[in-house]
Amino acid sequence: MLFFYNIFIYLYKIAIKIAAISNHKAAEWIKGRKNLFENLKEKLDESSSYIWIHSASAGEFEQAKPLIEAIKKKYPLYKIVISFFSPSGYEAGKKYKHADIICYLPLDTASNAKEFVQLVNPILVIFVKYDYWYHHLKKINKNKIPLLLISSIYRENQPFFQFYGKLHKKMLHFFNWIFVQDETSLQLLQKIKIFHASKSGDTRFDRVDTILDQKLSMPLLENFAGNKKIIVAGSSWPEDEQLLSEIMRDNVHDFKLILAPHEITSHHLKSILSNFTNAIKYSEARDNDISAYSTLIIDNVGMLSHLYSYSTITYIGGGFNKSGIHNTLEAAVWGKPVLFGPNYEKFKEARDLIAVGAAFSISTAAELKQKVHSLMDENKLITTGKTAYQYIQTNKGATGFILNYIQENRLLTN
Repeated sequence: MLFFYNIFIYLYKIAIKIAAISNHKAAEWIKGRKNLFENLKEKLDESSSYIWIHSASAGEFEQAKPLIEAIKKKYPLYKIVISFFSPSGYEAGKKYKHADIICYLPLDTASNAKEFVQLVNPILVIFVKYDYWYHHLKKINKNKIPLLLISSIYRENQPFFQFYGKLHKKMLHFFNWIFVQDETSLQLLQKIKIFHASKSGDTRFDRVDTILDQKLSMPLLENFAGNKKIIVAGSSWPEDEQLLSEIMRDNVHDFKLILAPHEITSHHLKSILSNFTNAIKYSEARDNDISAYSTLIIDNVGMLSHLYSYSTITYIGGGFNKSGIHNTLEAAVWGKPVLFGPNYEKFKEARDLIAVGAAFSISTAAELKQKVHSLMDENKLITTGKTAYQYIQTNKGATGFILNYIQENRLLTN
């Protein structure tokens, strides 16, 4: 199996080089890894001890943040190296103030893994949720460096639980401890004799809860909203935007829309503007005329988690894509009803929110109109919002659970 894994890595390298000719993200993937080891050598301080934390992309980085900040507070003498696999993760993290070094993870070959681990020489390594890379994990394990996996979650159809998943199972054995989100994941691991695991929950609940204390006052948004009800649509894709444009054309409740698209390329923004009447981009809005518009398009990055505080109802994009919906918890923490498309099944928090009556999946514009109409009822709105908020509060605490393990096992010292 390792032979085929190495072949896959080799082919992946060739494929991404070909894709980089016409694909911006693939080009960034390669550019970000150019002179990676030389740049890393310049940044590393031989007199410092490092904790290495790896996130695949931006979503996993959100799960890493509460633990990073808790470690920084508890163990301030250690420095933090954060690695990313994807360009979107790197872009989301490159200005993060609690990291000392931010870099890409090199392609998973035995030689790359050896050089990276030897250079960083970490005291502790933490991988977030998934992104299992055999050679890196093996090298960490071989060097007897404590290795944790946090906020992981498993499904029965994953390779770990199939007859062909020997290599995947072996990677799980490289970890000293695995912190899973739910009881189902724990039971699945136990079925394949993985007992070095415990249920801690998802650190994202701790992450989104801190947003409430950081609420930003945005006068321009307040002027836009006025006394109208607001739908905030976050991380939308074209399929989501098509449905939202239809309900805006049939806006019997006279609500307004704040739209934060997943892609903010000039081409995509131009397409959105042509599909929504009476719309304006945030970058072109002015306080004195913003109230006249019915749709505000957010053409920047970094505002979304705070936009939800201005919402009456929230809509999370991505539910019509193969990859699925984006972060529902950032909306739910504000005590707001959550709507999204049909592809949500692999997201535990989305299933949970639906189960408790705080979220709703829609598949058509007609369903979206009907659900928005029902949620405009004040009593329904209040009840649903309270349920969403309570769901977040009930599931906090994963960060403290993991930090206690680090303390009790003396993986770090003050």
